[in-house]
Amino acid sequence: MSYKTPNVYVEEQAILPPSVAEVSTAIPAFIGYTARAGANNELKEKAVRISSLLAYQRHFGEAPLTHFDVNVNNQNVVEVNPKKTVDYFMYDCLRLYFANGGGDCYIVSVGNHQEEISKIAIEKGIDALEKEDEPTLIVMTESANLSTEDYGALCQKVLMHCATLKDRFAIFDAGENDIDQVKTFREKIGTNNLKYGAAYFPYLTTNLGYHYSDDSVEVTGISDPRTQIGRYSSGDNGLLVTYTGNQSDAPKIKISKHTDAEEKSISVVPNNSFVLEITIPKTGASAKDIVAIWNGLSDKKQFNMENQGTGADLIAQEITSPQALTYASDTPSATREKLSKLKSNKTALYNQIRAKIDNERLTLPPSAAIAGVYARIDRERGVWKSPANVSLNDVIGPTLKITDQQQENLNVDATAGKSINAIRSFTGKGTVVWGARTLAGNDNEWRYISVRRLFNLIEESLQKSTTFAVFEPNNAMTWLKVRTMAQSYLDDLWRKGALAGATPEEAYFVKADRGQTMTEQDILEGKLIVEIGVAAVRPAEFIVLRFAHKLQQA
Repeated sequence: MSYKTPNVYVEEQAILPPSVAEVSTAIPAFIGYTARAGANNELKEKAVRISSLLAYQRHFGEAPLTHFDVNVNNQNVVEVNPKKTVDYFMYDCLRLYFANGGGDCYIVSVGNHQEEISKIAIEKGIDALEKEDEPTLIVMTESANLSTEDYGALCQKVLMHCATLKDRFAIFDAGENDIDQVKTFREKIGTNNLKYGAAYFPYLTTNLGYHYSDDSVEVTGISDPRTQIGRYSSGDNGLLVTYTGNQSDAPKIKISKHTDAEEKSISVVPNNSFVLEITIPKTGASAKDIVAIWNGLSDKKQFNMENQGTGADLIAQEITSPQALTYASDTPSATREKLSKLKSNKTALYNQIRAKIDNERLTLPPSAAIAGVYARIDRERGVWKSPANVSLNDVIGPTLKITDQQQENLNVDATAGKSINAIRSFTGKGTVVWGARTLAGNDNEWRYISVRRLFNLIEESLQKSTTFAVFEPNNAMTWLKVRTMAQSYLDDLWRKGALAGATPEEAYFVKADRGQTMTEQDILEGKLIVEIGVAAVRPAEFIVLRFAHKLQQA
Protein backbone atom coordinates (compact mmCIF):
# COMPACT_ATOMS: atom_id res chain seq x y z
CA MET A 1 0.00 0.00 0.00
CA SER A 2 1.31 3.46 -0.87
CA TYR A 3 0.90 6.30 1.57
CA LYS A 4 0.30 9.71 -0.05
CA THR A 5 -2.49 11.23 1.97
CA PRO A 6 -1.82 12.11 5.60
CA ASN A 7 -4.02 9.79 7.67
CA VAL A 8 -3.98 6.80 10.03
CA TYR A 9 -3.79 3.48 8.23
CA VAL A 10 -4.64 0.00 9.57
CA GLU A 11 -2.82 -3.10 8.41
CA GLU A 12 -3.38 -6.70 9.51
CA GLN A 13 -0.51 -9.14 9.53
CA ALA A 14 -0.83 -12.93 9.67
CA ILE A 15 1.41 -14.39 12.33
CA LEU A 16 -0.07 -17.90 12.45
CA PRO A 17 0.72 -20.53 9.85
CA PRO A 18 -2.05 -21.82 7.56
CA SER A 19 -4.09 -24.60 9.10
CA VAL A 20 -4.73 -28.07 7.73
CA ALA A 21 -8.32 -28.96 6.92
CA GLU A 22 -8.58 -32.68 7.64
CA VAL A 23 -10.28 -34.73 4.94
CA SER A 24 -12.93 -37.37 5.57
CA THR A 25 -11.61 -40.89 6.00
CA ALA A 26 -14.65 -43.17 5.65
CA ILE A 27 -16.70 -42.17 2.61
CA PRO A 28 -17.29 -45.47 0.79
CA ALA A 29 -18.34 -45.84 -2.82
CA PHE A 30 -20.61 -48.83 -3.50
CA ILE A 31 -20.48 -50.22 -7.04
CA GLY A 32 -23.31 -52.53 -8.08
CA TYR A 33 -26.77 -53.04 -9.53
CA THR A 34 -29.88 -51.07 -8.56
CA ALA A 35 -33.59 -51.24 -9.38
CA ARG A 36 -33.25 -48.02 -11.37
CA ALA A 37 -30.75 -45.21 -11.88
CA GLY A 38 -32.83 -42.07 -11.62
CA ALA A 39 -36.10 -41.40 -13.37
CA ASN A 40 -34.70 -41.92 -16.89
CA ASN A 41 -31.53 -43.89 -16.20
CA GLU A 42 -29.57 -40.64 -16.12
CA LEU A 43 -27.62 -41.72 -13.02
CA LYS A 44 -26.16 -44.89 -14.53
CA GLU A 45 -22.36 -45.09 -14.20
CA LYS A 46 -22.30 -41.87 -12.18
CA ALA A 47 -21.21 -41.47 -8.57
CA VAL A 48 -24.16 -40.12 -6.57
CA ARG A 49 -23.69 -38.94 -3.00
CA ILE A 50 -26.33 -40.01 -0.47
CA SER A 51 -26.60 -39.76 3.29
CA SER A 52 -29.43 -42.16 4.14
CA LEU A 53 -31.34 -45.22 2.99
CA LEU A 54 -34.26 -42.95 2.15
CA ALA A 55 -32.10 -41.01 -0.29
CA TYR A 56 -31.03 -44.31 -1.87
CA GLN A 57 -34.67 -45.34 -2.34
CA ARG A 58 -35.49 -42.01 -3.93
CA HIS A 59 -32.78 -42.30 -6.58
CA PHE A 60 -32.26 -46.04 -7.00
CA GLY A 61 -35.34 -47.88 -5.69
CA GLU A 62 -35.35 -50.90 -3.41
CA ALA A 63 -34.30 -54.54 -3.46
CA PRO A 64 -35.74 -56.88 -6.11
CA LEU A 65 -38.67 -59.04 -5.07
CA THR A 66 -37.67 -62.47 -3.82
CA HIS A 67 -39.85 -65.30 -5.13
CA PHE A 68 -40.80 -68.02 -2.68
CA ASP A 69 -42.16 -71.55 -3.11
CA VAL A 70 -44.34 -72.52 -0.14
CA ASN A 71 -45.51 -76.09 0.43
CA VAL A 72 -48.46 -76.85 2.69
CA ASN A 73 -49.19 -80.39 3.83
CA ASN A 74 -52.35 -81.84 5.35
CA GLN A 75 -51.43 -80.55 8.80
CA ASN A 76 -50.91 -77.02 7.41
CA VAL A 77 -47.20 -77.24 8.22
CA VAL A 78 -45.51 -74.73 5.94
CA GLU A 79 -42.17 -75.23 4.20
CA VAL A 80 -40.68 -72.02 2.79
CA ASN A 81 -38.06 -72.15 0.06
CA PRO A 82 -36.73 -68.93 -1.47
CA LYS A 83 -36.02 -69.38 -5.15
CA LYS A 84 -32.29 -69.01 -5.67
CA THR A 85 -31.51 -66.70 -8.57
CA VAL A 86 -28.69 -64.26 -9.27
CA ASP A 87 -28.43 -62.07 -6.19
CA TYR A 88 -28.69 -58.32 -6.49
CA PHE A 89 -28.11 -57.15 -2.93
CA MET A 90 -26.91 -53.56 -3.20
CA TYR A 91 -29.96 -52.32 -1.29
CA ASP A 92 -29.62 -54.92 1.45
CA CYS A 93 -25.89 -54.19 1.75
CA LEU A 94 -26.73 -50.51 2.27
CA ARG A 95 -29.12 -51.54 5.05
CA LEU A 96 -26.27 -53.40 6.74
CA TYR A 97 -23.87 -50.49 6.15
CA PHE A 98 -26.10 -47.92 7.85
CA ALA A 99 -26.96 -50.35 10.67
CA ASN A 100 -23.26 -50.63 11.54
CA GLY A 101 -22.60 -46.91 11.75
CA GLY A 102 -22.21 -45.85 8.14
CA GLY A 103 -22.86 -42.28 7.06
CA ASP A 104 -22.42 -40.40 3.80
CA CYS A 105 -21.48 -42.57 0.85
CA TYR A 106 -21.52 -42.76 -2.94
CA ILE A 107 -23.57 -45.10 -5.13
CA VAL A 108 -22.40 -46.09 -8.60
CA SER A 109 -25.16 -47.95 -10.44
CA VAL A 110 -23.84 -50.06 -13.31
CA GLY A 111 -27.14 -51.69 -14.31
CA ASN A 112 -30.60 -52.75 -13.21
CA HIS A 113 -31.98 -56.00 -11.82
CA GLN A 114 -32.94 -57.30 -15.26
CA GLU A 115 -29.34 -57.23 -16.48
CA GLU A 116 -26.81 -59.98 -16.01
CA ILE A 117 -23.97 -59.20 -13.60
CA SER A 118 -21.02 -58.32 -15.80
CA LYS A 119 -17.32 -57.71 -15.23
CA ILE A 120 -17.29 -55.07 -17.96
CA ALA A 121 -20.15 -53.14 -16.36
CA ILE A 122 -18.44 -53.08 -12.95
CA GLU A 123 -15.18 -51.94 -14.56
CA LYS A 124 -17.05 -48.93 -15.93
CA GLY A 125 -18.25 -48.19 -12.41
CA ILE A 126 -14.66 -48.25 -11.14
CA ASP A 127 -13.61 -45.88 -13.92
CA ALA A 128 -16.42 -43.49 -12.96
CA LEU A 129 -14.83 -43.04 -9.52
CA GLU A 130 -11.69 -41.54 -11.04
CA LYS A 131 -13.62 -38.29 -11.44
CA GLU A 132 -14.59 -38.16 -7.76
CA ASP A 133 -12.21 -36.94 -5.10
CA GLU A 134 -14.17 -37.56 -1.90
CA PRO A 135 -14.59 -41.38 -1.75
CA THR A 136 -12.01 -43.07 0.46
CA LEU A 137 -13.32 -46.67 0.48
CA ILE A 138 -14.46 -48.92 -2.38
CA VAL A 139 -16.95 -51.78 -2.03
CA MET A 140 -18.17 -53.96 -4.92
CA THR A 141 -21.38 -55.49 -3.61
CA GLU A 142 -22.34 -58.05 -6.28
CA SER A 143 -18.92 -58.74 -7.80
CA ALA A 144 -18.40 -61.90 -5.76
CA ASN A 145 -21.21 -63.51 -7.82
CA LEU A 146 -18.92 -63.51 -10.85
CA SER A 147 -16.49 -66.28 -11.73
CA THR A 148 -13.34 -66.43 -9.64
CA GLU A 149 -11.27 -65.23 -12.62
CA ASP A 150 -13.47 -62.18 -13.24
CA TYR A 151 -13.71 -61.34 -9.55
CA GLY A 152 -9.93 -61.58 -9.16
CA ALA A 153 -9.41 -59.30 -12.16
CA LEU A 154 -11.81 -56.72 -10.70
CA CYS A 155 -10.01 -56.79 -7.34
CA GLN A 156 -6.71 -56.17 -9.12
CA LYS A 157 -8.23 -53.23 -11.00
CA VAL A 158 -9.58 -51.70 -7.78
CA LEU A 159 -6.19 -52.07 -6.06
CA MET A 160 -4.49 -50.35 -8.98
CA HIS A 161 -7.12 -47.60 -8.86
CA CYS A 162 -6.40 -47.03 -5.15
CA ALA A 163 -2.64 -47.05 -5.67
CA THR A 164 -2.89 -44.53 -8.50
CA LEU A 165 -5.00 -42.03 -6.56
CA LYS A 166 -3.32 -42.83 -3.20
CA ASP A 167 -6.32 -41.64 -1.20
CA ARG A 168 -8.61 -44.66 -0.95
CA PHE A 169 -8.77 -48.21 0.34
CA ALA A 170 -10.59 -51.31 -0.94
CA ILE A 171 -12.68 -53.82 1.05
CA PHE A 172 -13.11 -57.29 -0.48
CA ASP A 173 -15.10 -60.44 0.27
CA ALA A 174 -12.78 -63.46 0.31
CA GLY A 175 -15.41 -66.23 0.22
CA GLU A 176 -18.81 -67.35 1.45
CA ASN A 177 -18.37 -70.28 3.83
CA ASP A 178 -15.59 -72.52 2.52
CA ILE A 179 -11.90 -72.20 3.42
CA ASP A 180 -11.03 -73.41 -0.09
CA GLN A 181 -12.67 -70.25 -1.46
CA VAL A 182 -10.06 -68.22 0.43
CA LYS A 183 -7.29 -70.16 -1.27
CA THR A 184 -8.81 -69.39 -4.67
CA PHE A 185 -9.18 -65.71 -3.77
CA ARG A 186 -5.50 -65.49 -2.83
CA GLU A 187 -4.48 -67.10 -6.11
CA LYS A 188 -6.59 -64.78 -8.27
CA ILE A 189 -5.90 -61.42 -6.63
CA GLY A 190 -2.27 -61.14 -7.74
CA THR A 191 0.65 -59.58 -5.85
CA ASN A 192 0.53 -55.88 -6.74
CA ASN A 193 -0.71 -52.97 -4.59
CA LEU A 194 -1.85 -55.28 -1.80
CA LYS A 195 -1.31 -52.60 0.86
CA TYR A 196 -4.33 -50.72 -0.49
CA GLY A 197 -6.90 -53.39 0.34
CA ALA A 198 -8.21 -55.82 2.95
CA ALA A 199 -10.34 -58.95 2.64
CA TYR A 200 -12.86 -60.48 5.04
CA PHE A 201 -14.28 -63.99 5.51
CA PRO A 202 -16.93 -65.51 5.75
CA TYR A 203 -20.39 -64.24 4.75
CA LEU A 204 -22.86 -63.14 7.42
CA THR A 205 -26.27 -64.44 8.42
CA THR A 206 -28.08 -61.20 9.11
CA ASN A 207 -31.23 -60.10 10.92
CA LEU A 208 -32.51 -58.57 7.69
CA GLY A 209 -35.58 -60.07 6.03
CA TYR A 210 -36.35 -60.61 2.37
CA HIS A 211 -38.15 -58.10 0.18
CA TYR A 212 -41.26 -59.80 -1.23
CA SER A 213 -44.95 -59.32 -2.03
CA ASP A 214 -47.97 -61.63 -1.86
CA ASP A 215 -47.81 -62.09 -5.62
CA SER A 216 -44.16 -63.20 -5.48
CA VAL A 217 -45.12 -66.16 -3.26
CA GLU A 218 -46.55 -69.34 -4.82
CA VAL A 219 -48.27 -71.88 -2.58
CA THR A 220 -48.78 -75.56 -3.38
CA GLY A 221 -50.98 -78.04 -1.53
CA ILE A 222 -54.09 -75.86 -1.31
CA SER A 223 -57.39 -77.54 -2.28
CA ASP A 224 -59.32 -76.22 -5.25
CA PRO A 225 -63.04 -77.02 -4.78
CA ARG A 226 -63.82 -75.82 -8.31
CA THR A 227 -62.03 -78.80 -9.87
CA GLN A 228 -62.10 -81.34 -7.06
CA ILE A 229 -65.31 -81.64 -5.12
CA GLY A 230 -64.17 -84.60 -3.09
CA ARG A 231 -61.99 -87.69 -2.97
CA TYR A 232 -61.49 -90.80 -0.91
CA SER A 233 -58.38 -90.91 1.22
CA SER A 234 -56.71 -93.00 3.87
CA GLY A 235 -54.75 -91.28 6.60
CA ASP A 236 -52.78 -88.17 5.69
CA ASN A 237 -51.52 -88.97 2.23
CA GLY A 238 -54.41 -90.79 0.54
CA LEU A 239 -54.25 -93.92 -1.60
CA LEU A 240 -52.02 -94.43 -4.60
CA VAL A 241 -53.83 -96.31 -7.35
CA THR A 242 -51.65 -97.73 -10.12
CA TYR A 243 -53.32 -98.61 -13.41
CA THR A 244 -51.99 -101.66 -15.30
CA GLY A 245 -54.16 -101.40 -18.39
CA ASN A 246 -53.56 -99.73 -21.77
CA GLN A 247 -52.43 -96.08 -22.02
CA SER A 248 -54.89 -93.60 -23.56
CA ASP A 249 -56.25 -90.11 -23.01
CA ALA A 250 -59.74 -91.39 -22.31
CA PRO A 251 -60.89 -92.19 -18.75
CA LYS A 252 -59.78 -95.67 -17.76
CA ILE A 253 -62.91 -96.55 -15.86
CA LYS A 254 -66.16 -94.90 -14.93
CA ILE A 255 -68.04 -95.34 -11.70
CA SER A 256 -71.74 -94.77 -12.03
CA LYS A 257 -74.96 -95.63 -10.27
CA HIS A 258 -76.62 -96.83 -13.47
CA THR A 259 -77.58 -93.30 -14.54
CA ASP A 260 -75.62 -90.94 -16.78
CA ALA A 261 -76.33 -88.01 -14.48
CA GLU A 262 -74.27 -89.56 -11.69
CA GLU A 263 -71.37 -90.78 -13.80
CA LYS A 264 -67.91 -90.47 -12.21
CA SER A 265 -64.69 -90.43 -14.24
CA ILE A 266 -61.24 -91.65 -13.27
CA SER A 267 -58.35 -90.04 -15.19
CA VAL A 268 -54.74 -91.25 -15.15
CA VAL A 269 -52.14 -88.56 -14.49
CA PRO A 270 -48.48 -88.76 -15.70
CA ASN A 271 -47.28 -90.77 -12.70
CA ASN A 272 -49.93 -93.46 -13.43
CA SER A 273 -52.00 -92.58 -10.39
CA PHE A 274 -55.56 -91.44 -10.95
CA VAL A 275 -57.74 -88.54 -9.92
CA LEU A 276 -61.33 -89.34 -9.08
CA GLU A 277 -63.54 -86.32 -9.73
CA ILE A 278 -66.94 -86.52 -8.09
CA THR A 279 -69.89 -84.27 -8.66
CA ILE A 280 -72.16 -84.57 -5.65
CA PRO A 281 -75.81 -84.94 -6.75
CA LYS A 282 -78.49 -82.85 -5.13
CA THR A 283 -79.74 -85.82 -3.11
CA GLY A 284 -76.19 -86.47 -1.81
CA ALA A 285 -73.91 -89.49 -2.06
CA SER A 286 -72.17 -91.41 0.67
CA ALA A 287 -68.87 -93.25 0.78
CA LYS A 288 -70.85 -96.46 1.22
CA ASP A 289 -72.61 -95.90 -2.11
CA ILE A 290 -69.39 -95.41 -4.04
CA VAL A 291 -67.65 -98.35 -2.36
CA ALA A 292 -70.58 -100.56 -3.29
CA ILE A 293 -70.18 -99.49 -6.91
CA TRP A 294 -66.44 -100.11 -6.73
CA ASN A 295 -66.95 -103.63 -5.40
CA GLY A 296 -69.29 -104.37 -8.28
CA LEU A 297 -66.76 -103.54 -10.97
CA SER A 298 -65.75 -106.46 -13.15
CA ASP A 299 -62.32 -105.12 -14.19
CA LYS A 300 -61.12 -103.54 -10.95
CA LYS A 301 -58.22 -105.99 -10.76
CA GLN A 302 -56.48 -103.77 -13.32
CA PHE A 303 -55.96 -101.33 -10.43
CA ASN A 304 -53.62 -101.92 -7.51
CA MET A 305 -54.42 -100.01 -4.31
CA GLU A 306 -51.12 -99.23 -2.56
CA ASN A 307 -49.87 -97.48 0.52
CA GLN A 308 -48.24 -94.09 -0.19
CA GLY A 309 -46.17 -92.01 2.22
CA THR A 310 -45.18 -92.48 5.81
CA GLY A 311 -48.47 -91.11 7.12
CA ALA A 312 -50.77 -93.64 5.43
CA ASP A 313 -52.66 -95.99 7.74
CA LEU A 314 -54.18 -98.43 5.26
CA ILE A 315 -52.28 -101.57 4.29
CA ALA A 316 -52.23 -102.27 0.56
CA GLN A 317 -55.27 -104.38 -0.14
CA GLU A 318 -58.38 -104.73 -2.25
CA ILE A 319 -61.04 -102.43 -0.87
CA THR A 320 -64.09 -104.37 0.31
CA SER A 321 -65.39 -102.32 3.19
CA PRO A 322 -66.66 -98.74 3.34
CA GLN A 323 -65.05 -98.47 6.79
CA ALA A 324 -61.66 -98.57 5.07
CA LEU A 325 -62.28 -95.17 3.45
CA THR A 326 -63.04 -91.71 4.70
CA TYR A 327 -64.66 -88.99 2.70
CA ALA A 328 -62.75 -85.70 2.45
CA SER A 329 -64.57 -82.82 0.80
CA ASP A 330 -61.66 -80.36 1.06
CA THR A 331 -58.44 -82.35 0.82
CA PRO A 332 -55.41 -80.46 -0.53
CA SER A 333 -54.50 -81.03 -4.17
CA ALA A 334 -51.40 -80.15 -6.19
CA THR A 335 -52.66 -76.74 -7.29
CA ARG A 336 -50.43 -73.64 -7.24
CA GLU A 337 -51.82 -70.34 -6.07
CA LYS A 338 -50.51 -66.87 -5.35
CA LEU A 339 -50.40 -66.01 -1.67
CA SER A 340 -52.63 -63.00 -2.34
CA LYS A 341 -55.56 -65.34 -3.14
CA LEU A 342 -55.49 -66.79 0.38
CA LYS A 343 -55.82 -63.47 2.18
CA SER A 344 -59.62 -63.38 2.20
CA ASN A 345 -60.73 -67.01 2.38
CA LYS A 346 -57.84 -68.66 4.30
CA THR A 347 -56.71 -65.92 6.65
CA ALA A 348 -55.14 -68.21 9.26
CA LEU A 349 -53.02 -70.03 6.69
CA TYR A 350 -52.17 -66.72 5.01
CA ASN A 351 -50.88 -65.29 8.28
CA GLN A 352 -48.93 -68.47 9.01
CA ILE A 353 -47.19 -68.30 5.64
CA ARG A 354 -46.40 -64.60 6.07
CA ALA A 355 -44.93 -65.28 9.51
CA LYS A 356 -42.76 -68.09 8.14
CA ILE A 357 -41.41 -65.90 5.33
CA ASP A 358 -40.82 -62.98 7.70
CA ASN A 359 -38.62 -65.29 9.79
CA GLU A 360 -36.38 -66.06 6.81
CA ARG A 361 -33.06 -64.20 7.01
CA LEU A 362 -30.66 -62.88 4.38
CA THR A 363 -27.09 -64.04 3.98
CA LEU A 364 -24.87 -61.18 2.79
CA PRO A 365 -21.17 -60.56 2.10
CA PRO A 366 -19.43 -58.74 4.96
CA SER A 367 -17.82 -55.87 3.03
CA ALA A 368 -20.71 -53.42 3.48
CA ALA A 369 -20.94 -54.06 7.21
CA ILE A 370 -17.17 -53.61 7.49
CA ALA A 371 -17.41 -50.26 5.69
CA GLY A 372 -19.94 -49.21 8.32
CA VAL A 373 -17.53 -50.33 11.06
CA TYR A 374 -14.74 -48.24 9.50
CA ALA A 375 -17.02 -45.18 9.53
CA ARG A 376 -18.10 -45.74 13.13
CA ILE A 377 -14.58 -46.33 14.46
CA ASP A 378 -13.21 -43.31 12.58
CA ARG A 379 -15.93 -41.14 14.05
CA GLU A 380 -15.70 -42.42 17.62
CA ARG A 381 -12.00 -43.26 18.02
CA GLY A 382 -10.08 -42.04 14.99
CA VAL A 383 -8.71 -43.61 11.83
CA TRP A 384 -5.61 -44.77 13.74
CA LYS A 385 -7.73 -47.24 15.77
CA SER A 386 -7.84 -50.66 14.11
CA PRO A 387 -11.35 -51.57 12.91
CA ALA A 388 -11.23 -54.85 14.83
CA ASN A 389 -12.50 -56.38 18.08
CA VAL A 390 -15.82 -54.63 17.45
CA SER A 391 -19.21 -56.31 17.21
CA LEU A 392 -21.47 -56.21 14.18
CA ASN A 393 -25.04 -54.96 14.34
CA ASP A 394 -28.00 -56.73 12.68
CA VAL A 395 -25.91 -59.88 12.33
CA ILE A 396 -26.91 -63.28 13.72
CA GLY A 397 -23.52 -64.82 13.07
CA PRO A 398 -20.96 -65.85 10.45
CA THR A 399 -21.93 -68.59 8.02
CA LEU A 400 -18.89 -70.59 9.15
CA LYS A 401 -17.66 -70.97 12.71
CA ILE A 402 -13.91 -70.40 12.41
CA THR A 403 -11.54 -72.12 14.83
CA ASP A 404 -8.23 -70.76 16.14
CA GLN A 405 -6.32 -73.17 13.94
CA GLN A 406 -8.23 -72.07 10.84
CA GLN A 407 -7.60 -68.42 11.62
CA GLU A 408 -3.87 -69.05 11.89
CA ASN A 409 -3.84 -69.85 8.18
CA LEU A 410 -6.12 -66.92 7.38
CA ASN A 411 -4.21 -64.30 9.36
CA VAL A 412 -0.69 -65.36 8.38
CA ASP A 413 -0.14 -66.60 4.85
CA ALA A 414 3.23 -68.33 4.83
CA THR A 415 3.20 -68.64 1.04
CA ALA A 416 2.48 -65.12 -0.21
CA GLY A 417 1.66 -63.08 2.88
CA LYS A 418 -1.93 -62.33 1.85
CA SER A 419 -3.75 -61.96 5.15
CA ILE A 420 -7.51 -62.53 5.36
CA ASN A 421 -9.42 -61.01 8.27
CA ALA A 422 -11.78 -63.41 10.04
CA ILE A 423 -15.23 -62.62 11.36
CA ARG A 424 -15.87 -64.81 14.37
CA SER A 425 -18.52 -65.51 16.97
CA PHE A 426 -17.50 -65.72 20.63
CA THR A 427 -19.61 -66.65 23.63
CA GLY A 428 -20.65 -63.53 25.47
CA LYS A 429 -19.29 -61.20 22.78
CA GLY A 430 -21.44 -61.95 19.77
CA THR A 431 -20.15 -61.61 16.22
CA VAL A 432 -16.95 -59.58 16.07
CA VAL A 433 -14.37 -58.54 13.49
CA TRP A 434 -11.28 -60.50 14.50
CA GLY A 435 -8.60 -59.30 12.10
CA ALA A 436 -6.86 -55.98 11.33
CA ARG A 437 -4.48 -56.68 8.46
CA THR A 438 -4.20 -55.50 4.89
CA LEU A 439 -3.59 -58.00 2.12
CA ALA A 440 0.12 -57.15 2.48
CA GLY A 441 0.44 -59.21 5.63
CA ASN A 442 4.21 -59.73 5.29
CA ASP A 443 4.98 -56.03 4.83
CA ASN A 444 6.23 -54.61 8.13
CA GLU A 445 5.35 -51.06 7.08
CA TRP A 446 1.87 -51.63 5.65
CA ARG A 447 0.71 -54.76 7.48
CA TYR A 448 -2.08 -53.05 9.40
CA ILE A 449 -5.21 -51.38 8.03
CA SER A 450 -5.06 -48.52 10.53
CA VAL A 451 -1.50 -47.59 9.49
CA ARG A 452 -2.35 -47.55 5.80
CA ARG A 453 -5.46 -45.44 6.33
CA LEU A 454 -3.71 -43.04 8.74
CA PHE A 455 -1.09 -42.33 6.09
CA ASN A 456 -3.87 -41.82 3.54
CA LEU A 457 -5.40 -39.24 5.89
CA ILE A 458 -2.14 -37.37 6.56
CA GLU A 459 -1.01 -37.41 2.94
CA GLU A 460 -4.25 -36.14 1.45
CA SER A 461 -4.92 -33.57 4.18
CA LEU A 462 -1.45 -32.02 3.82
CA GLN A 463 -1.59 -32.23 0.04
CA LYS A 464 -4.81 -30.23 -0.14
CA SER A 465 -3.71 -27.72 2.50
CA THR A 466 -0.34 -27.02 0.86
CA THR A 467 -1.83 -25.77 -2.41
CA PHE A 468 -1.58 -22.21 -1.06
CA ALA A 469 2.18 -22.39 -1.61
CA VAL A 470 1.97 -23.13 -5.34
CA PHE A 471 3.62 -20.22 -7.24
CA GLU A 472 4.62 -18.54 -3.98
CA PRO A 473 8.25 -17.36 -3.81
CA ASN A 474 10.42 -20.42 -3.24
CA ASN A 475 12.29 -18.88 -0.33
CA ALA A 476 12.82 -19.36 3.39
CA MET A 477 9.57 -17.61 4.33
CA THR A 478 7.45 -20.01 2.25
CA TRP A 479 9.42 -22.99 3.55
CA LEU A 480 8.76 -21.85 7.10
CA LYS A 481 5.01 -21.52 6.48
CA VAL A 482 4.77 -24.99 5.00
CA ARG A 483 6.92 -26.51 7.72
CA THR A 484 5.05 -24.94 10.63
CA MET A 485 1.68 -25.82 9.09
CA ALA A 486 2.63 -29.50 8.85
CA GLN A 487 4.19 -29.51 12.32
CA SER A 488 1.07 -27.98 13.86
CA TYR A 489 -1.15 -30.62 12.24
CA LEU A 490 1.07 -33.54 13.24
CA ASP A 491 1.38 -32.21 16.77
CA ASP A 492 -2.42 -32.23 17.04
CA LEU A 493 -2.53 -35.85 15.82
CA TRP A 494 0.14 -36.83 18.34
CA ARG A 495 -1.84 -35.30 21.20
CA LYS A 496 -4.91 -37.26 20.08
CA GLY A 497 -2.95 -40.52 20.23
CA ALA A 498 -2.47 -41.17 16.52
CA LEU A 499 1.34 -41.06 16.72
CA ALA A 500 3.67 -42.95 19.03
CA GLY A 501 6.30 -41.21 21.12
CA ALA A 502 6.76 -39.49 24.46
CA THR A 503 7.65 -36.17 22.82
CA PRO A 504 6.82 -34.52 19.49
CA GLU A 505 10.40 -35.16 18.38
CA GLU A 506 9.85 -38.89 18.87
CA ALA A 507 6.48 -38.83 17.10
CA TYR A 508 7.24 -36.96 13.87
CA PHE A 509 9.60 -34.72 11.92
CA VAL A 510 9.12 -32.15 9.15
CA LYS A 511 12.03 -30.93 7.02
CA ALA A 512 12.00 -28.26 4.32
CA ASP A 513 15.18 -26.21 3.74
CA ARG A 514 18.03 -25.57 1.32
CA GLY A 515 20.78 -28.09 1.80
CA GLN A 516 18.48 -30.34 3.81
CA THR A 517 15.74 -31.39 1.41
CA MET A 518 16.52 -29.24 -1.63
CA THR A 519 19.55 -28.46 -3.71
CA GLU A 520 20.15 -25.32 -5.73
CA GLN A 521 19.19 -27.27 -8.81
CA ASP A 522 15.86 -28.24 -7.22
CA ILE A 523 15.12 -24.59 -6.50
CA LEU A 524 16.02 -23.62 -10.07
CA GLU A 525 13.60 -26.27 -11.31
CA GLY A 526 10.82 -24.84 -9.12
CA LYS A 527 10.74 -27.68 -6.60
CA LEU A 528 9.83 -27.19 -2.95
CA ILE A 529 10.56 -30.52 -1.29
CA VAL A 530 9.16 -31.31 2.15
CA GLU A 531 10.13 -34.49 3.99
CA ILE A 532 7.71 -35.76 6.64
CA GLY A 533 8.13 -38.74 8.93
CA VAL A 534 5.56 -40.07 11.38
CA ALA A 535 5.65 -42.85 13.97
CA ALA A 536 2.20 -44.35 13.45
CA VAL A 537 0.73 -46.33 16.32
CA ARG A 538 0.25 -50.01 15.61
CA PRO A 539 -2.32 -52.36 17.14
CA ALA A 540 -1.46 -54.82 19.88
CA GLU A 541 -2.35 -57.88 17.83
CA PHE A 542 -0.74 -60.50 20.06
CA ILE A 543 -0.92 -59.92 23.81
CA VAL A 544 1.40 -62.24 25.73
CA LEU A 545 1.08 -62.64 29.49
CA ARG A 546 4.20 -64.24 30.96
CA PHE A 547 3.96 -65.88 34.35
CA ALA A 548 6.65 -67.24 36.63
CA HIS A 549 6.94 -68.53 40.16
CA LYS A 550 8.12 -66.04 42.74
CA LEU A 551 10.10 -67.54 45.58
CA GLN A 552 8.74 -67.17 49.05
CA GLN A 553 10.39 -64.27 50.89
CA ALA A 554 9.48 -65.16 54.46
